[in-house]
Order: sequence, then structure tokens, then C-alpha cells
Amino acid sequence: MQTYIFDFDGTLANSGKTGILATQAAFKAFSFPIPEEKVINYYMGIPIEISFKKMFPNHQFSTQEFDDLLTCFRTFYRKYESDYLTLFNDIMPVLQSLDQQGKLLYIVSSKHSTALLRNLKHLNIAQFFDRVIGSDHVQKSKPAPDGILTILNQQHLNPSECIMIGDAIFDIQMGQAAGVHTCGVLWGAHDKKSLSNERPDFLLTTPQELLSI
Repeated sequence: MQTYIFDFDGTLANSGKTGILATQAAFKAFSFPIPEEKVINYYMGIPIEISFKKMFPNHQFSTQEFDDLLTCFRTFYRKYESDYLTLFNDIMPVLQSLDQQGKLLYIVSSKHSTALLRNLKHLNIAQFFDRVIGSDHVQKSKPAPDGILTILNQQHLNPSECIMIGDAIFDIQMGQAAGVHTCGVLWGAHDKKSLSNERPDFLLTTPQELLSI
């Protein structure tokens, strides 16, 4: 495989605690029912613009109220990320090895690119990636294939040499819709059964296994 397209949260970065705390704090600030951790984890792979409405489906948000909720979440997220956002074990040496082998590395994330780029710099891995696609760069988010197709088209890549790597079923669905290989990882949000049901080409238990794909 020549081209590796990564999800960010739950795949490269252990951001679960950050996302959970920020989501619960934002919902609490608006006196909304506070989502359980397992619910937040499940929706971690899609943009908050979609997931927040799924977590509170019976509420009719006004445009201003919803924008304020998103702003509140982002404020709390930035507050918590310095303490809780970390790389998963062995991600750094794996990225270094892939880079040294001349592999092409990209990211497609449901996170807004502003926060994504800030997180990449904070974790000292921004230099490994040739292109980063955030939720604000596509019209349709995961599991739609837009993010991957943007990279394929802009970089003139061969889909048969590309693999999408992620911890959520939405990553696998996106990769399949884009016509690239897919790889589920078991150190993130979704469990083995959920990922297996999507029939990814690979299902890995440790980051080091990425080097043998």
C-alpha cells in the first residue's frame, strides 16, 4: 500500500476523554439532558453539527441556539485538550516509519480543520501529513466519501493503492463508498463486533500492525 488515509480522533489521537468532558459540559451549560459516555463515543466519528442533534433528537434547535452550543463545546474542548488529548501508544514511531518508507499520509476527519490542525501541531505530528481534510472542507461528512474523493482527485491518486484507517464504522463505510481499501482499528471508539460487521479489508489490534499492511 502506498497511500494511508487516517481518521484522527480514536485512531491517531486518544481524544475520547476530551470529547466526552466537553460535550457533557456544553450540554450542562444549556441545561440539556447530559449524554452518556457510550452515546458520545458512538457518535465520535461524525461532525458535532450532526451528532449533537442525534444526541438530543426531541429538541428543536433555533439556529442561534445551536450555533451557541457548538461554540460552547469548542470552548470547553480547547480547555480540556491540553490535559487529556494524547497520541495512542506507538503511533509516533509508526508514522515515522511510514514517512521514512516514502508512504503518502493524509487525514480525513469529522473535526473542523481549525481544531484539527491545532491538535496535530500540539501532538507534533503535523509534519507527516501531505493534506488534511476537516469537516469544513466537504459538503457531505462521513460516511459519505467526499473527504477521500477530495484527496484522490486533488492528489491524482490510484484508489487501489489507498487505504482508509479508522476506529469507527463511519470510517469503513466512507472508505468503501470511495472505492479504497479499508482498515478498522480496535483501540478507539467502536468495538470489534461493530467494525467486523462492516467487513473491512483489515482489522488491527495494535498500531504496529499498520506497518505490515
